[in-house]
Amino acid sequence: MGPVVGDEADWVSEALGLELASPASAPLAQRLYRALRAWIREGRLASGQRLPSSRRLARELSLGRNTVLAAIDQLIAEGFLESRPGAGTFVADVAFESMASQSGETRPLPDRTAVDEAELSSRGVRLLDFCASLDDRFGAFAPGVPALDRFPHALWQRLLRRHLHATPTQWLDYQAQGGVPALREALCDYLRLSRSVRCRPEQILIVQGAQQGFELLARMLGDVGDRAWVEEPGYHGAQACFSAAGFDVEPVPVDAEGMSVPGVPVGGASPRLIHVTPSHQYPSGVTMSLARRLALLEVAERHRAWIVEDDYDSEFRYGQRPIAALQGLVDGARVIYVGTFSKVLYPGLRLGYLVLPDPLVVPFRRANARLHREGQYPVQAALAEFIAQGHFSRHVRRMRDCYRRRQARLREALAPAVARGLRLSGGQAGMHLVAWLDDEETERTLVARAAGQGVTLSPLSRYYLRRPGRPGLVLGYAGAHEDEIERAGSWLAREWAAVTSERSCP
Repeated sequence: MGPVVGDEADWVSEALGLELASPASAPLAQRLYRALRAWIREGRLASGQRLPSSRRLARELSLGRNTVLAAIDQLIAEGFLESRPGAGTFVADVAFESMASQSGETRPLPDRTAVDEAELSSRGVRLLDFCASLDDRFGAFAPGVPALDRFPHALWQRLLRRHLHATPTQWLDYQAQGGVPALREALCDYLRLSRSVRCRPEQILIVQGAQQGFELLARMLGDVGDRAWVEEPGYHGAQACFSAAGFDVEPVPVDAEGMSVPGVPVGGASPRLIHVTPSHQYPSGVTMSLARRLALLEVAERHRAWIVEDDYDSEFRYGQRPIAALQGLVDGARVIYVGTFSKVLYPGLRLGYLVLPDPLVVPFRRANARLHREGQYPVQAALAEFIAQGHFSRHVRRMRDCYRRRQARLREALAPAVARGLRLSGGQAGMHLVAWLDDEETERTLVARAAGQGVTLSPLSRYYLRRPGRPGLVLGYAGAHEDEIERAGSWLAREWAAVTSERSCP
């Protein structure tokens, strides 16, 4: 369709209605913004074109007016639209017409994806391979999302206000302390008591989430071409950091006892970093046995490798005490303990921590201050008080009970499929279950059908670096209400039965 000029814009509402009717997971305001922006870039909406009013669009698209205004205001801020008081909203006089051919026909701007990727570094291209699974992750079955509705927001806001109001002037300057001392002290007490971590407050470095911790570890402890062992299947976040840093990432298989520690270096090269999730392997859910832990410590010592112990959700165990950290098993072990508040509190907090061996404390603190600039000291101080006053421990207990109930509801919803042969992981800990499938085609079919129902299904095979990986589904249950879990779980049980029946028919 060529550009439309004047006030004849009835087609805009009709076309937008068709655009928004197609299934998609993005918020409506974002979809409306993207559609209008694309039409302006392509020339379907020409410079000077008057848009229908926000009230008319809201009425004809059955949207809230604030949703429409959010999209329009963003386009005005970016210069695609302009508001003329008393006249309405018009397409701005932008320069996309310069793409027109000599015949005067307006051509759409080319897709820049291929050009941009060609300009990326080889490490950047490898990094993008780990980004395919990032999307709007919410609702039933989204892995790694905690129960945000159960977080004590009012209490947390009171603590934040108090510490923001009393912020010392020196906290407004650049910092290189490794984090607020009160938070490092509170964390040290917690880790020693609950996780058997051997540490002093000075060994703790506060970072902006575990991901930043992995990145710092990769920069400080390895060079391009060094080898990093990772679990197979394993956590994409760590794999992405090590790969982007130029490591040769080597997947090591996981079985019922955790990482199957090689007796000799894989492929003949010693590892520099070894990433493990020993207390609750992600995503399989197994716990590394004591024999494997001791073997891993011995391998790290023999090859002068550093073990990166990722303890991402150790607080959530059901029916037994949390497993002691690998870091505390042996004095002087070559282990760096990585923790995060993203799972136990909320991801947007962006706070994590490293427990570093003494020789690494000063170099890491200096490098972190140089590369990432410490900050959020009032937030760190509020978190220190949250822990010291017992709110953290009480919240963990409440979440443990909540997640136990939500897992039970998921198992109830999937019970008809389990009775017909669907296999689920043990679920003694964590925030997700794994449903093991028989073949990749079943996995692909279920993931595709779920997308049309607004259900998040994460294929287990995606967590493998060596393809094809074992087929299955990673089913997060922590971040969804129990009625949503019931609905999505019942749907999955029916669909699994239907797909299984279809594939068994000759």
